[in-house]
Amino acid sequence: MNINEVHLIQLEWEGPYKLLELASITDDCFDYGVYQIYGKHPVYGSDVLLYIGKADYQTLGKRISQENWLNTNDSNNLKIYVGRLHGPNTPTEAQWSNEIDLAERLLIYVHKPAFNARSISSLPDTELQNVHILNWGHYRDLLPEVSGIRWTSKLDNIEYVRYKL
Repeated sequence: MNINEVHLIQLEWEGPYKLLELASITDDCFDYGVYQIYGKHPVYGSDVLLYIGKADYQTLGKRISQENWLNTNDSNNLKIYVGRLHGPNTPTEAQWSNEIDLAERLLIYVHKPAFNARSISSLPDTELQNVHILNWGHYRDLLPEVSGIRWTSKLDNIEYVRYKL
C-alpha cells in the first residue's frame, strides 16, 4: 500500500452569488465544477451549509437552476459559492469530469451538508483514498484541505510503532 501516492485536486472558489445571478455562470469553456449552497435550515439555523453539488457536463448556472432552490424557504437569502478546477494544466474533458466527481463526493462525505443526506451514508472508499483537495479563494465553511487518506479506511490496517527518543 503506497500512502505517498496523491491525486491532487485544487478548487478555486468564488462567491457568494444569489440565485438570480446564476445566469452569469454559463461560459461553456470553464464554468464547470463544484458548488456550495448556504441558507436557512430549521434545525441548524441561518446561513449554514445546506448542499454541495457538481456541474460537469453542463454549466454551473444551468445545473444549479435545475434544482428548484427558488421554492425553498427564504430563497432570497441563499448564498452560492462555485469552485472551479485550478492547476498548472488543463485536464481532458474525461479527467475534468472525474475530478469534479471525486471532489464533490469527498467534500460531501467530510462536511455532511444537511440536504446531501443520501450521499453522506456511503463513501466510495477505495476511489477516494488518494484524493487530496486544496480549497483556494472563497471556500467559506469548507476545510482548506481535505484528504482521502484521513477520511477513508486507507490507514486502518497499518501497524504503527510509537517513536522513542
